[in-house]
Amino acid sequence: MPKLKNDTFLRALLREPVDYTPVWLMRQAGRYLPEYNQTRARAGDFLSLCKNPDLATEVTMQPLARFPVDAAILFSDILTIPDAMGLGLYFAEGEGPKFERPLREEWEIRALTAPDPVEHLGYVVDAVRQIRHALDNSVPLIGFSGSPFTLACYMIEGQGGTDFATVKKMLYQRPDLLHHILATNARAVTDYLNAQIEAGAQAVMIFDTWGGALSHAAYREFSLRYMTEIVSGLTREHEGAKVPVILFTKGGGNWLEAMTATGCDALGLDWTVDIGSARARVGDKVALQGNLDPAILLSEPDIVRTEVGKVLASYGRGNGHVFNLGHGISQFTPPENAAALVQAVHELSRPYHIG
Repeated sequence: MPKLKNDTFLRALLREPVDYTPVWLMRQAGRYLPEYNQTRARAGDFLSLCKNPDLATEVTMQPLARFPVDAAILFSDILTIPDAMGLGLYFAEGEGPKFERPLREEWEIRALTAPDPVEHLGYVVDAVRQIRHALDNSVPLIGFSGSPFTLACYMIEGQGGTDFATVKKMLYQRPDLLHHILATNARAVTDYLNAQIEAGAQAVMIFDTWGGALSHAAYREFSLRYMTEIVSGLTREHEGAKVPVILFTKGGGNWLEAMTATGCDALGLDWTVDIGSARARVGDKVALQGNLDPAILLSEPDIVRTEVGKVLASYGRGNGHVFNLGHGISQFTPPENAAALVQAVHELSRPYHIG
């Protein structure tokens, strides 16, 4: 394969020397961009946008036309897997994702199977191929999935943003049922990410959005265990290059050492963790990705630049840092503030990589 014009992101994930700290933004193709909203309107709704490889490619490329970010991330949604399992995903306007048929009955749970990614999620695989072609080896492409536990939360509750009472009741009352869902999800995620890698994703990220809602012991048993399983089952080299794996548990600051032991290449950090302290805890075992508070982007460019400088200073000299937000970019972010962030990272990080 032709060499990437900019492989800084991949080298940083593998803790190799770089000239500056690379940067990309979680949810970097999203509602804060006017051009995204125009494409979404053409698609008709969010799910139609996700399921159309041409339009998914278009919106994936939009932020790269605006900002010199160091990676593209596949435009999709973490809930494509449970949708392919037949749970009936839909998006209620202003209410977020919901499922028509959440998992409540034992027979439904026992009947759950992992979908074939090529057969049932071919539109995602096709989008990965198209995006790789559109990128023309400019920057790497990130593939992704939700974690087994995070997917299970939506699959059982029927929606996000809840207190997880139904999930936690099952966790304590019928752990065997929850383990069955999680084991099925782990197989599905492994197959799904490997299909993305085969189609051209050059790094993959597992989003454990709701793992931080678990108790200390429950996190290890019901979230980390299954992410470890996935990491061990992933294709780690493709097209003659390593394929780095990033784990991100929102609210996961208590478990950084345990996450490091999964065999992943990098940990995503939310904004509640001091990145310098995290670096001291994990040492040189993994790279770190993060972790500016997304709310800072609601301010103004000079404040954004100052806060970027604080994160870079906290991480300190050396390699192994990918700059990002601590979670997804807000739809209310002025695009000029995102531009200020990318520029500040590229300019202010260079002294940390000299010598």
